[in-house]
Amino acid sequence: MKSQNKTYRPAVFLVTYRINKETKLQEYLLLKRKLHWRGWEFPKGGIEKNENLFAAAKREFKEETNLKAIKIKKFNVSGKFKYNKILSDRPGYIGQTYQLFSVEVKAGRVKLDKKEHSTYVWLPYEKAIKKLTYKTQKKCLRIVNNYLGKAS
Repeated sequence: MKSQNKTYRPAVFLVTYRINKETKLQEYLLLKRKLHWRGWEFPKGGIEKNENLFAAAKREFKEETNLKAIKIKKFNVSGKFKYNKILSDRPGYIGQTYQLFSVEVKAGRVKLDKKEHSTYVWLPYEKAIKKLTYKTQKKCLRIVNNYLGKAS
């Protein structure tokens, strides 16, 4: 029996927000996942070979939303999680590591990659945290929301 490679795919998590003009509060972008699993998440994606973290964050953000970033901030927060099942399009990977970023945008039309996501929504923190699927996502949203509360 062949031993399985226990490699984690390196990735970026992109907690994306905009400031609501009327309420002056942050609204967070959540995407409805349909590839590999079903549920809500923020934009994220893998780091390609010979790509640095900021380049990966910019590329993945553009690919998943087609929005223009005003500000991208890297947080000193990372982690990893195991996949619930083996993914045929990610041979050799049993899970994913992540590096946390926040991305500020102005209002704009989100253009989804329809292979990965079915829809999107902008939500205030209290509603976004309830809609997210996994603990790691909720943790990252809390960190960014706390930072933005202190930064304002």
